[in-house]
Amino acid sequence: MLIYLSGSIEYAADSGKSWRAELTPFLRELGHQVYDPAADEKKNLKDEEVREFRKWKTTDLPRFQSTVRKIIAWDLDWIDLSQCVICYFDEAAARGAGTQGEITHAHRADIPVYLVLGMPLEKVSGWVLGCATEVFSNFDALREALATRATKEHEDEAIAAPATAD
Repeated sequence: MLIYLSGSIEYAADSGKSWRAELTPFLRELGHQVYDPAADEKKNLKDEEVREFRKWKTTDLPRFQSTVRKIIAWDLDWIDLSQCVICYFDEAAARGAGTQGEITHAHRADIPVYLVLGMPLEKVSGWVLGCATEVFSNFDALREALATRATKEHEDEAIAAPATAD
C-alpha cells in the first residue's frame, strides 16, 4: 500500500521532516511504500523554482503562485495514487492550508485519512475532524493500530491460502 504523509511543511520548525523520518521506517517494515512530500523538495520544479520560490512570495507574487500551483498539483497527484493518508495535525498544520487541502482531497476521493493529533482535540477544526477516517492521540496509538491491522491481514491471508499437498 502507498501511504502519503500529510502535515505542515511551510510552518513546521523542521519543515515537517522529523516526524516523517521517524515514522517511515516503521511503515516500510509493515510492507508499505511511503511518499514523503517534505523529503521530495524538487517535486516537479525547476532548480531555480526550488531555490527561489519562497522569496517570490513577497517579491513576485504571480511567479510564486505559479510555482505553488505546480507543487499542489504534484502533491494531489500523489494522494490520488495513494491508498491511505497519514496526517500529523498540529499548530503548524493548523496555521497553513496545504494539510487541510490534502486531507479534504483524500476524503472526497474515499482515501482513508488517519489523523494523528499534535494538539488537543478541542482545538482541531471540525472540518479537519470530518475528513478523518480515524483519529489517534499520538504516533504510538497509530503504530499500534497499524501493527494490529498488519498482523490480522497476514493471518487472514494465511487462512485464505490454499493448502499444498505433499
